[in-house]
Amino acid sequence: MRKKIVAGNWKMNGSLELVNNLLPRLVEVSGEIQAEVLVCPPSLYLAQAKAQAGSQLAIGAQNCSEQVSGAFTGEISVAMLADLQLAHVLIGHSERRAIYGETDELVVSKVQAAIGAGLTAVLCVGETLAERESGDTLTVVLGQVNTVLSQIGTDQWSQLVIAYEPVWAIGTGKTASSEQAQEVHKAIRQELARSDADKAETVSILYGGSVKAANAGELFAQQDIDGALVGGASLDADEFISICRQAG
Repeated sequence: MRKKIVAGNWKMNGSLELVNNLLPRLVEVSGEIQAEVLVCPPSLYLAQAKAQAGSQLAIGAQNCSEQVSGAFTGEISVAMLADLQLAHVLIGHSERRAIYGETDELVVSKVQAAIGAGLTAVLCVGETLAERESGDTLTVVLGQVNTVLSQIGTDQWSQLVIAYEPVWAIGTGKTASSEQAQEVHKAIRQELARSDADKAETVSILYGGSVKAANAGELFAQQDIDGALVGGASLDADEFISICRQAG
């Protein structure tokens, strides 16, 4: 049975006050939530977030370096994340790809580094509006997925979560319809099944892109949508808790 996951990506937002106020709220209601709750604050707050989360919540990083260590000013290695006993790291978010020029090849290296350190890699994939309008959604998304799958073994899929985030729906207020999202999630799972049909059924595939309490239930009802990667709504305790409660 696939794990349901609701992840909050704070991006470059937040403060110690938010960490100290929001995470205890999540811990308080964690017993009422069936899904695994993952919070990814800015790296500066990871240690404090981990302390507040205890064993009730998972804490993850928003990015990592593909390098082991050395003269890479400003970077964070997977060994450092593992040293904080973190569970997950987001890799390949569209903002990293578009703004910072991360290539598929770099994403692969980061996924390999994360898995090698015992972390779960949350691989983010998605198409732009132009790519969707030209009918290239599945070509782009499955291409991003396969670039990674070709370099890791099926025995490592237990440390892989895939997050489908249509770029045109991130932070825009636009959301893919539940049917559009399910179509892509199903295609991703079918692509996984080409390598191992049984293990394909165990990989959690999350939807991201303007997920709110108002649309979460309909998205979660789809057969191949196993949770969400939530952006702005994860900064609001009531909204995020409502989303988490709908992931049964």
